[in-house]
Amino acid sequence: MQSDVVKHYPVLLNELISIITPQYGGTFIDCTFGQGGYTKKILSYQNTQVIALDRDLESKKKADKISKEFQDRFIFKNKKFSQLDDLKIKNTNVRGIVFDLGYSTTQIKDPKKGLSFHSLGDLNMQMGINDFSAKEAINRLDAKDLEKIFKFFGEEKYAKKIASSIVKQRNKNKIDTKSLVEIIEKTKKKKNFKIHSATKVFQALRIFVNKEITELIYGLIAAAKVLKKDGILAVVTFHSLEDKIVKYFFKSLSEKKSISRYVPKIEESDTLFRMLEKKPRTPSKKELKENLPSRSAKLRYIVKKDDFYNFKTDILEKFEHLIEIENFGNKL
Repeated sequence: MQSDVVKHYPVLLNELISIITPQYGGTFIDCTFGQGGYTKKILSYQNTQVIALDRDLESKKKADKISKEFQDRFIFKNKKFSQLDDLKIKNTNVRGIVFDLGYSTTQIKDPKKGLSFHSLGDLNMQMGINDFSAKEAINRLDAKDLEKIFKFFGEEKYAKKIASSIVKQRNKNKIDTKSLVEIIEKTKKKKNFKIHSATKVFQALRIFVNKEITELIYGLIAAAKVLKKDGILAVVTFHSLEDKIVKYFFKSLSEKKSISRYVPKIEESDTLFRMLEKKPRTPSKKELKENLPSRSAKLRYIVKKDDFYNFKTDILEKFEHLIEIENFGNKL
């Protein structure tokens, strides 16, 4: 009898563990708890503690099971990772903070979330703690706004045509998942057999609905603050836009002046982090064979050089145009 349970593969798990070294103990923050893959592995080492966050309410069910097994070493908060600062852990000796920006197979296949173009019914895409759904965005935003969302968040070549087709179609009927896919396929006409025609638009909507750009930027800033000296900030990305943001943030804090030279405690340098590897780590052939969706994953990390809380970063200015697009949600 075949099981209906979808197996979860924590992406780049071995590589992550080799970087954050939980075998030496310490407190770690799992900012994207999900199915608990990273958390369980970290807790398998003695003298470790994990503080886990996730905006998805479904994740709490998995977290409750881990809580029973590791009562004294595991804390779960149903929060977005941009709220990391709210945990008031400024004085906690945090040795590592990890982000896995991907979606689990369980989440993608959940019909209630409507993340997949294979889903039926209303568009949703809300991961928890949201202000609006994809259905509201598609049926209420004007063509120019939709075009920018598809173009900048999905790198969709036919963004303008698709946005125009959506506005025309919704004047007749409300658009659901199936009708959106049909609109995209008719508009694009040419088939790309490597990826589904709707992939980029659905990616763009998911980013927009969950404010993933704003979340990532504020999450990175908060993580950089709460880490202690020699602490490691590690991020696994799955598409070029995420990776571009992480790469810029890491590079700017390890190569440009990011801390005040007038602070007497800082004698070594005026950069907050040290980058040990410029190129990202990617899945092994073995992992790709076992879990094909990991093929786009990239793992980058940096090491904090000093116990320093406030620092300078221009990341908000650098990606201001993307944040402005996410703010189209204020119209809904």
